[in-house]
Amino acid sequence: MGTTTEETSTKKGLPAGIWTNCKKCEQIFLHKDYEENMMVCPKCGYYARLNARKRIEFTVDKGSFVEIDKDIKPVDFLGFPGYCDKISKSEINDAVVTGQAKIGGYPVMIAVMDFEFMGGSMGSVVGEKIVRAVETAIKKKYPVIIFSASGGARMQEGILSLMQMGKTSAALARLADAGLPFISVLTDPTTGGVAASFAMLGDINIAEPKALIGFAGPRVIEQTIRQQLPEGFQLSEFLVKHGMVDIVAERKDLKGTLIKTLKFFVQK
Repeated sequence: MGTTTEETSTKKGLPAGIWTNCKKCEQIFLHKDYEENMMVCPKCGYYARLNARKRIEFTVDKGSFVEIDKDIKPVDFLGFPGYCDKISKSEINDAVVTGQAKIGGYPVMIAVMDFEFMGGSMGSVVGEKIVRAVETAIKKKYPVIIFSASGGARMQEGILSLMQMGKTSAALARLADAGLPFISVLTDPTTGGVAASFAMLGDINIAEPKALIGFAGPRVIEQTIRQQLPEGFQLSEFLVKHGMVDIVAERKDLKGTLIKTLKFFVQK
């Protein structure tokens, strides 16, 4: 395990939050410099996972984001052991943040998944918020951008979670029928029921470097087919070579890539 920001700060005799370290190579650097580099390690290039708020900050035009459906919270429908505690103690309501924003001056509806909430798992609230965002986009005639970061469907909600796969996919079909674009951004990881539904349905699928993207994990697949998988299997670079992803964009270039994509699809 690497040294935490607080431990590093204590060793340096400085307030917490001044220093941070890479979770992969453990290089220590100023947190300010790390944020300016969009939380990509300047030494080894490791991409730290971003929470939804930080992702929005890095992506949309400053001051343009207006959140919708902020207060929708999950319910423990099945009385799943420990689920109530998990959802009640979290600082955020669920694993997606949705709203209206501008990117390069283009108005969009945006949904950003947050891996910090139960591994970005998709339950009934995630599905409902994404569908509402898509329906709003259809009314306003806006493109939709979804950033995925998820371990898949949320087992604590059982079949209600799995239903969100069809629900979100159907909403995106209505968006396509309205002639509006859907841009899917795949980040590490995008797996399970999220990968098997809306995440791979983009008119353009864009991925961050070395993001794990797929349904089942590599170990499960190897154990099932009893064969060794190719090097880099299910990483974004492998998928772009095999036609599953259209673009692999570095984080520093991602906003520019989105603007170019919007320019292609949308007339201002």
